[in-house]
Amino acid sequence: MKFEQWRTLISIAPGLLGYILFFCFPVAFVFSEALVAPLETFNRMISDSYLIGSIQGSLILALTSSITSLLVALCIARFLSQCKPLTRQWLSVGIALPLVFSGLIVAYGFILTFGRAGFVTQLLGYAGIPEASFGTLIFTPFGLAIAYCYYLIPRAVFILLPVMLNFNWQQMKVSESLGASKWQSYRYIFLPQLYPAMITSVCVMISVALGAYGTALALSGTQLNILPLTLYSKISDGGTDFPVVGMLSILLVTLCVAFTLLAEWFRHKYQFGIKPS
Repeated sequence: MKFEQWRTLISIAPGLLGYILFFCFPVAFVFSEALVAPLETFNRMISDSYLIGSIQGSLILALTSSITSLLVALCIARFLSQCKPLTRQWLSVGIALPLVFSGLIVAYGFILTFGRAGFVTQLLGYAGIPEASFGTLIFTPFGLAIAYCYYLIPRAVFILLPVMLNFNWQQMKVSESLGASKWQSYRYIFLPQLYPAMITSVCVMISVALGAYGTALALSGTQLNILPLTLYSKISDGGTDFPVVGMLSILLVTLCVAFTLLAEWFRHKYQFGIKPS
C-alpha cells in the first residue's frame, strides 16, 4: 500500500473501530436474539395487545407531533424568507437552539415551566385556572407531543426555508393580477412547489419522533404506551423475553430507516437542501 493509503487508513481507524464496537456489535447481538426463531418470536409479539398498542401509540404520537410541527414551521419559514439576510441569520441561530439540548434537558425545562409547580402554571393559577389540572397536562400524551414539537419545528424550518428562499414570489403577483384569489395562488402555484419539502420534513420528523426516548422517559416514566418506553420497561423490569425485545427493536429501526430513506429520496429527486444557505 502507498503511504497516502496507509495515512488514510490510520486516520479513519479510530472512528471505524468505535463504529464497529458501539454500533455494529450491539445491533448484531440484538438482531441475533430476535432471529433465532423469527416466526415464533413474531407471533408472540403480535399476539400481545400491549405491544401492538405501543406500536400504534408511537405512530400516532409521531404523526400528530410531526404534522403540528409542520404547520408551525410553514409560518416560521414563510416569515424568515421575507426577512433581510442578517436578520434571518440571527433568527435562524435562535430557532436552531432547541437542537443543541438533549431530550432530558428539554423535558426538565418543560416540567419547570408547565409542570405542577411550574412558572407558567403558577401564573395561570393567579388568573383562576386550576393548577392541579393544568400542571398535569405536560405529563399526558398531549403534553409529550408539544414537547416533541419543541425540537421538531427547527428541523422542519430548515428543510422548508431553502425552498421558500428560492421561490419566485412574482408568480403569486402575476396569478393574482390575472384574477386568481390569494388562496388560489397559494394552492395552485406555491404549495405544489413546496410539497416535496413538506413531505421530506414530515418523514424526517416522524423518524426522529419514533426514536425519541429521553423526553418521553423524563415526562411520563414508563406510564405512556409507546415503543421506546416499552423497550425500556421490557429490559429494566427484569424481562426475560429478549427475542421479543429484539424483534421490537428491529421493527423500530426499520420504521426509522424507512422514513429516513423516503426523506432522502424526495430530497435528491427534487434537489433541495436541508439547510438554508
